[in-house]
Amino acid sequence: MKEEILRMVNITKSFNQVTVLENVDFDMRKGEVHALVGENGAGKSTLIKILAGVYQPDSGKIFINNEEVKLRNPIEAKHRGISIIYQEFSLIPTLSISYNIFLGKEPKNRFGIIDRGKMVLEAKKVLEKIGLNLKPESVVGDLSTGNMQQVEIAKAILENSKILIMDEPTSALTEAETEKLFNIINLLKEKGTSIIYITHRMKEIFQICDRITVLRDGKKVLTSEIKDTSLQDIIRNMTGRNKKIEVLREGTKALNKQSKTPLLEVKNLSSSNNFSSVNFNLFPGEVLGITGLLGSGKTELAQTIFGIEKKDFGEIIIKGDIAKIKSPKDAMNYGIGLIPENRRTQGLILNQSIKTNAVLPSLKRFCNFFIIREKEVMNTVKGIIRQLKIKSKSLNEEVRFLSGGNQQKVVIGKWLIYDPDILIMDEPTIGVDVGAKSEIIEIIKKMAEEGKGVIVISSELNELLAVSDRIIVMSRGKMVKELQREEIENEEELQRAIQTA
Repeated sequence: MKEEILRMVNITKSFNQVTVLENVDFDMRKGEVHALVGENGAGKSTLIKILAGVYQPDSGKIFINNEEVKLRNPIEAKHRGISIIYQEFSLIPTLSISYNIFLGKEPKNRFGIIDRGKMVLEAKKVLEKIGLNLKPESVVGDLSTGNMQQVEIAKAILENSKILIMDEPTSALTEAETEKLFNIINLLKEKGTSIIYITHRMKEIFQICDRITVLRDGKKVLTSEIKDTSLQDIIRNMTGRNKKIEVLREGTKALNKQSKTPLLEVKNLSSSNNFSSVNFNLFPGEVLGITGLLGSGKTELAQTIFGIEKKDFGEIIIKGDIAKIKSPKDAMNYGIGLIPENRRTQGLILNQSIKTNAVLPSLKRFCNFFIIREKEVMNTVKGIIRQLKIKSKSLNEEVRFLSGGNQQKVVIGKWLIYDPDILIMDEPTIGVDVGAKSEIIEIIKKMAEEGKGVIVISSELNELLAVSDRIIVMSRGKMVKELQREEIENEEELQRAIQTA
């Protein structure tokens, strides 16, 4: 058995008298990838922030190489060889790769001036160490998400990290970038680096991890070798119940397209260099899936329909009438809502409460002569919190303090309150746990049953198959395939359709 490099014993942490971790044990072996999973709000983020020195535990002990340590701040954690790569990268986009890697520890010449030549040379060595063919002089803001993540890994290597924490590392990566990341992880394992791998993508756990620890409601409920467990065991331990998200939608049997006017018609829609000549209809009670590789134009298509991006030509027709959509306000007036791909920057006001975020699009509905009917607002938001099972201290809690999955539920909740006829959902389950994914899928199905039209844009193919009546495949800005749900046998078949588009 590999030597133990980290042991966390009886870790307990509370915030405002709410216990988020209770007597949690966690250990790491040298050169292993250890998955840390749990539903949103299970305590994963708190545990890794304690290890990274961001939070202090109320009680419990941490041992590194069998020596008890106190990690009072992130600097002390770094000195102990612990680095964390968050979902939101800590890079400065206007600086080069080499400056980002060496930020705060730039090599200097004998005159105390930054030695740029040496910095570029050393950065190149670090990049080559993990097999990256990136130019150190490249500006970080010009890189893909996958390359930005690789720069974060290079920073950790330069800091001589022995324990590397990766928080949802593949949530914004393409399949090719994910494969590249897994190659880097295997290389780091061979060099003895231990990796804590946090993900909601269950398939990845069996691809890359050696062991798994499951948290539920702030407690550890399972630690196991990957080879000794199964997907259903993990889900049962995460949720406390058996739950499958691969239940396939049979399709809207009652949908008679010939007898109904489409809710939405898109005709020859084009937008600068993003996409061109896109045509499709969306009928009442229908869920239309859209998928494609990175750069296919699917997100830009959603933003154009919603009035964020400008269309060059083409028509958007709502319930038989040509719609003039030049802004999101116009789109909302036509009964369209959009759940954006990036909830933190596009879907929420992070320093505002759940209540404020939830009613913002619908504020007029709750006003009499500019006076807000506060009681009605509170009752409505409480209802959404109950319906979506949003875990929070109160409806006045700022959304920045919520877990990623609960933040996503707030975004969904505000559109349920607004009640649009057409809802576009761009990667609605990204970064949320298996339980929340299942709940979101049920919400989509319920909206369709109520006669709404739903467009689901997703790279999560099993979830797309679980909700869609039809699926459109996009590639390089063009709609290349339209498949009826019954034509697709399984996820692998849909994946082949995307790859050959």
